[in-house]
Amino acid sequence: MTKKLPRVRAHKNPLVGIIMGSQSDWATMQHTAALLDHFHIAHEVNIVSAHRTPQRLYDYARDAMARGLRLIIAGAGGAAHLPGMAAAISPLPVLGVPVESRTLKGLDSLLSIAQMPAGVPVGTLAVGEAGAKNAALLAVAILATTDDALMEQWLAWRAAQTASVAKKPDVKKSGKNPNIKKGKK
Repeated sequence: MTKKLPRVRAHKNPLVGIIMGSQSDWATMQHTAALLDHFHIAHEVNIVSAHRTPQRLYDYARDAMARGLRLIIAGAGGAAHLPGMAAAISPLPVLGVPVESRTLKGLDSLLSIAQMPAGVPVGTLAVGEAGAKNAALLAVAILATTDDALMEQWLAWRAAQTASVAKKPDVKKSGKNPNIKKGKK
């Protein structure tokens, strides 16, 4: 069962707009919101379908910059026209997150978002949760270029991620010693 879109606390001045084509996309896009929350980046979350609510999409994308947004993260599955349409209407950067579909496992979404015509750029991320998380992290990196405090937080996060990677495998966990080569019998 898909979690309901939460009542996201109203941010006074959201910088990032997270939009998705349907309620079912929230299972993926919640990862974007969670990371933006981690970095204390004000954002809003809305369902804006390119196919079922085209006027809502048009109004949202047209007014996004005037409302103070700095970028839009759009998640969509299947035909996945939402990121491209948002980019066609809004002058803001748009990051597209392909949501995994049952039929083609998100490949259809990925190709739909990635194959934009020249002149209508959409930053396309990986399919699913990894793409949703990386969209948030890319938004952090973009916003940090004009916010020194956020840049410090971003650099600290990256350093912590690097420090969390072991230099050698824990052989006790796998039960195998990587220094012993198998010989021929």
